[in-house]
Amino acid sequence: MNVDIKSLVLSFPRPIKRLLVLLLDVLIAAFTVWIAYYLRIGEFLPLLHSTGEFYPLRALIVSVFLSVPIFIIFGLYQIIFRFSGSAALIAVIKAVSIYGLIFSFIFSLLSFPGVPRTIGIIQPILMFIFVCLSRLAARLWLGGLYLERVAQKQHTGALIYGAGSSGRQLAAALSHNPEINVLGFLDDDARLQGNKVSGLPVYDPADLKEVVKFRNIGEIMLALPTIGRRRRNDILQSLAGVGLAVRTVPSYSDLAKGLMSVSDVKELSIDDILGRVEVVADPDLIGEDIKDQIVLVTGAGGSIGRELCRQIFYQNPKKMIFFDHSEFALYEIYQEMLSLTSTNESATELKPVLGSVLNRNHVERVIKNNNPGTIFHSAAYKHVPLFESNKFEGVRNNVFGTQVMAESAIKYGVNKFVLISTDKAVRPTNVMGASKRIAEMLLQALSSIQKKTVFAIVRFGNVLDSSGSVVPLFRQQIRTGGPITVTHEEVVRYFMTISEAAQLVIQAGAMTKNFEKVGIEKSKGTVAPVYVLDMGEPIKIYDLACRMISLSGLTVFNSETGDGDIEIKIIGLRPGEKLYEELLIDGSVCDSLHPKIKYANEDFLSWPILRAELKSLEKVIEHGDDEALSVVLHKLVVGFSPSRNPSYSLKN
Repeated sequence: MNVDIKSLVLSFPRPIKRLLVLLLDVLIAAFTVWIAYYLRIGEFLPLLHSTGEFYPLRALIVSVFLSVPIFIIFGLYQIIFRFSGSAALIAVIKAVSIYGLIFSFIFSLLSFPGVPRTIGIIQPILMFIFVCLSRLAARLWLGGLYLERVAQKQHTGALIYGAGSSGRQLAAALSHNPEINVLGFLDDDARLQGNKVSGLPVYDPADLKEVVKFRNIGEIMLALPTIGRRRRNDILQSLAGVGLAVRTVPSYSDLAKGLMSVSDVKELSIDDILGRVEVVADPDLIGEDIKDQIVLVTGAGGSIGRELCRQIFYQNPKKMIFFDHSEFALYEIYQEMLSLTSTNESATELKPVLGSVLNRNHVERVIKNNNPGTIFHSAAYKHVPLFESNKFEGVRNNVFGTQVMAESAIKYGVNKFVLISTDKAVRPTNVMGASKRIAEMLLQALSSIQKKTVFAIVRFGNVLDSSGSVVPLFRQQIRTGGPITVTHEEVVRYFMTISEAAQLVIQAGAMTKNFEKVGIEKSKGTVAPVYVLDMGEPIKIYDLACRMISLSGLTVFNSETGDGDIEIKIIGLRPGEKLYEELLIDGSVCDSLHPKIKYANEDFLSWPILRAELKSLEKVIEHGDDEALSVVLHKLVVGFSPSRNPSYSLKN
């Protein structure tokens, strides 16, 4: 019966919930006035009429007509069950503090007949205690059930989209699973609609809304491993407004390895959420410089570095060298690669190397002893707010670590050196972006004075599912009931998957093997092209959050109507964050061998000038001079315009 009462309360419309809490606060006001009088005079008095010289009704009326408006202003009736944690506590402290000051002023300083002065102090203290206890009780009593509903909403009933072999396998695998109750199939094949497959009815997707109503459906599982990306996006778009959680099964190649199991059902991939068609790698380009070659990857334990290692491994290199300063990250990627070597019976030699790219002697020793043909340099600090708080160490690593690696590559005759850069290097508003642009310029300058090593720069936008990216963060925030935090409602970003990013880097290196193939004009003064991926239209982060909420079977919380499940909270731009990012400084690009990869030759400083500026930068870092650092960055980087955005803090 207790669970039924909880369910009944949670099912109330939001205005009714707010009214109930408001009435509860009125009762708390009356109760605390009553208790305050008892603590003052040692006996319980009737609240509604006077007893001798005491008249509690006056204090009660003031308490109610003062507390309710203040509580409304501070949002105590918006923060009810879902947010009755730290947010509610802070709101209660602010509201009751204001209430207590005014109440005390009225009765303790001004004084009213029938209300002892001490009531003005005792009652607000009691009010604070009981209001906090009421919110805590709500959280303990209803919070768990609410979060369970958010997490398990899809378990009311499920439909499998696709009545083919994959769908039938999935239905069989789930037939004995108590958490997922499969009630039927959806299929576009008119011949199957209205019939039964594996004992389950097959419905027309056009009738989904009606099916949901009478069959109590909460989840749809896509069992369509062979359909194209565009068709898959169309299906997901049609499901986005139905209010159902959507999950998927592995790709066709994964299914070919064996029968499907319950554990194969998973959340939608990032590609599904993003709704964009992934750029397909050119098989000739991606393997050209790797097969039977020795390859070194710096930052191998990071998000991009790790995916680079995976993509490189599948091209059958002779030897792979994993270089990283983090022992744990290096251990993880090495163990993963060992597992792949064992599974695929690969002859690739694997070598983990622990160290910093700033240690020139160590770097030179590694390159000299292993003789790599290609170096992929992804070792960098990239998290913008953290970088802003540690700018000197960040610039040291990103700029001078790149210089050490590049000069060592030239010294020992490495054929190719590919730098992983970022769109934040274009007219940067943060020090991280400026440091990456200087690293780009460093390679451009070095490439113009020597012919031993071919340099290439790969610049791309946000990489989904990399460390610090929004998708894993949003997923976690949805699981815990929200809110989803977005820095600004108008922020837009270019996106690419982590596999696309890694493939772009590898293909860029291959395309730069012969300058004449790429069409680079040496007369422009550089043989280090900046590659960018044609990533289509940018995506608004707010819209991405809405799509993820919708595909989780939930709805966006509307503060005006009080309806919805997950709130999207605007927290303010981070230090150095732009509303939009760019990929090119001057906007001019040329075609490359890959239809989706463009390149640009961008202006840079000559090596003698840049080398002198780098020495100045090094001295600034040694002295830790903020103002001098800003001056040097402004001088070196075109368009550098730091933005502080003080409304944002790291705790957000």
